[in-house]
Amino acid sequence: MRYSSSHEWVRVEGNLATVGISSYAQSQIGEIVYVELPAVGRHLSCGDGAVVLESTKAAADVYTPLSGKVVAINQNLDMDRLNTAPETEGWLFQLEMMDPAELDDLMDHATYCLKCR
Repeated sequence: MRYSSSHEWVRVEGNLATVGISSYAQSQIGEIVYVELPAVGRHLSCGDGAVVLESTKAAADVYTPLSGKVVAINQNLDMDRLNTAPETEGWLFQLEMMDPAELDDLMDHATYCLKCR
């Protein structure tokens, strides 16, 4: 997985990128009680706001770490999965990547962990 500086993660398989928030981001946001996912078919540019999360503390935007077309949203997403497993079962959406070179701007796990200390 790769991570953005705004705490999104991405896992790539071929040209498909799965996007979610990091466990660190979830812990900072607090208990998430509402999520608004992007529409399938929506085109996103790197850095665009893609998802809105609301927690018991505040609302937060989730930005797409890559450019592409939304091809799927997590139909099985519920608040429990998002709050307890944000880096696995709590993924948010999948993109068909437009520019795989954008991955070079993201951090590996070790670098990201150093940032979150």
